Amino acid sequence: MKLKCILIQGAALATFVAIGSVQASAAKCVMAGGQGTGITPEIAKSLSAIALNTSIANMSAKAKGKVATTCETTLVVSTCTSRQRACK
Repeated sequence: MKLKCILIQGAALATFVAIGSVQASAAKCVMAGGQGTGITPEIAKSLSAIALNTSIANMSAKAKGKVATTCETTLVVSTCTSRQRACK
């Protein structure tokens, strides 16, 4: 049973390494992010989108895919984080 578990883990690791090397050779991509804080969730979301776009522009990369935004609201302010894949 232990040998079977080790073999499965080894196969999974080999697959992960193979997939990672193919993606790395195709393009250099990262998950870019930006964060914004505002009085309302709408303001925080807008500021996080601006910060994300600035982050991608500073890397001289191009945005790929959808933007994922998460927000957290406290009694006083809202803070949002936006993330998107960016490739050079």
